[in-house]
Amino acid sequence: MTSRKIYLGELNGTPLGDLRLAASDLGLVAIEWADSQPKLLAYLLHRLKATVEESQKHTHPYTKELSDYLKGKRRDFSFAIDWSTLRPFQREALKVVYEIPYGETRTYADIAAQIGRPHAYRAVGRANATNPMPLVIPCHRVIGRDGGLHGYGGGDGLPTKEWLLKMEGAVMT
Repeated sequence: MTSRKIYLGELNGTPLGDLRLAASDLGLVAIEWADSQPKLLAYLLHRLKATVEESQKHTHPYTKELSDYLKGKRRDFSFAIDWSTLRPFQREALKVVYEIPYGETRTYADIAAQIGRPHAYRAVGRANATNPMPLVIPCHRVIGRDGGLHGYGGGDGLPTKEWLLKMEGAVMT
């Protein structure tokens, strides 16, 4: 089996802290907060069996758009996502999450229903919890049926999720 090559880059000084990005020749693979870089490297090396190379050149298109998004200058991303790195159910659920419009929210149950598995809302929650591309695949836009914020693994957790939703102008209860 041939190992895939993954390029690492960084985006420092964002309102949410320093970020690390990983991309393949097919698109974005992962985003992680800098303090979780060991977890990112383990994901790339062990789960994806990838060789990793630092390359700001390869990751610049991603860091530029992500920086613009976090400054409120961009609502959508134009770069490709390497969906091949995700497991089948996770890919199915996260593709629906990816389509949630800027400034809007959906519930875990909404996502489960949209993929034709109305009782799989906990599995949808797990797919979001293991989302390797937060911010770009906007799992912060997925909320509980009660309208509340439930779980967010990135940055400072729920305060980060709340900051993102407020930045996007999402209506929260």
